[in-house]
Amino acid sequence: MSSAELYSELRPRAFAIAYQMLGSVSEAEDVVQEAFLRMHLTLRRDEPITSPRAYIATLVTRLAIDQLRSARVRRERYVGEWLPEPVVTEPSPAEHAETADSLSLAFLVLLESLSPRQRAAFLLREVFDYPYAEVAEIIGTDVDSTRHLVARARDHVQERRPRYYASRRQREELAQRFFAAAEQGDLRALEALLAQDVALHGDGGGKVPAVARPVNGRERVARTLSAGMFAFARLGLRIQVTEVNGQPGAMVFDAQDRLAAVIGLDITEGQIQAIHSIAHPDKRRHPGQVRDIGVRLGAGRRPAD
Repeated sequence: MSSAELYSELRPRAFAIAYQMLGSVSEAEDVVQEAFLRMHLTLRRDEPITSPRAYIATLVTRLAIDQLRSARVRRERYVGEWLPEPVVTEPSPAEHAETADSLSLAFLVLLESLSPRQRAAFLLREVFDYPYAEVAEIIGTDVDSTRHLVARARDHVQERRPRYYASRRQREELAQRFFAAAEQGDLRALEALLAQDVALHGDGGGKVPAVARPVNGRERVARTLSAGMFAFARLGLRIQVTEVNGQPGAMVFDAQDRLAAVIGLDITEGQIQAIHSIAHPDKRRHPGQVRDIGVRLGAGRRPAD
């Protein structure tokens, strides 16, 4: 297999691991590029690589762990609430619903509460289906320690993890009703679609207007959304409903068709549990491009070598 063919085959999985580790497209791209450069230099030195797939997964994971440690220091100084960089995804068939769940913005936010090694162990085992022995080798520990890392992470995640019981069609219909009610300023219709403990999150990074801290509660969120949509209309912004990180959402465009924000919805049992609005300029660069670089909902499980 040529280097180009190897790159084409391995890049989607490498990017998926890096993105779910880091929650950032640009940082994931940097990690993947560095990993493939290191593999290329190893091959040029005629050093044997028994399994390129395992080799690149190890490089990407270890580089992502290092990157996440330094990123956490930067995020402590972040202006406002830090949210993951969103990606526009393709609708997935029912059998990939669990993978769609693991790509959601709410899930990526939840992973931020894990240590870098916990996050790596949990993702490799629970999302990408690597055996414990291989996960242990990748993160540089023994199998018992890996099992302990995964178990603690699993307990933490399951306690707080949102679940998406509605079908994809039901979620899409609810999203259409939600954005229609928001644009019309229909508070009663909006409140009927929101969970009692709904939370609205915003990320402007101090560069563009956004809610400074989460807004909680059905009535407060409905009023905030109604005011926000009024401002959208006044500024000539339009909403295009789409799929964001495997869940219903929308892209917001200005009058010049420039992307102004990305909105993701988390829907549980027929109601909207959380809304994530990302307007940070640096996080609006890639959402529609990621379709071509490997974040696909069917790419979750590890293929056999």
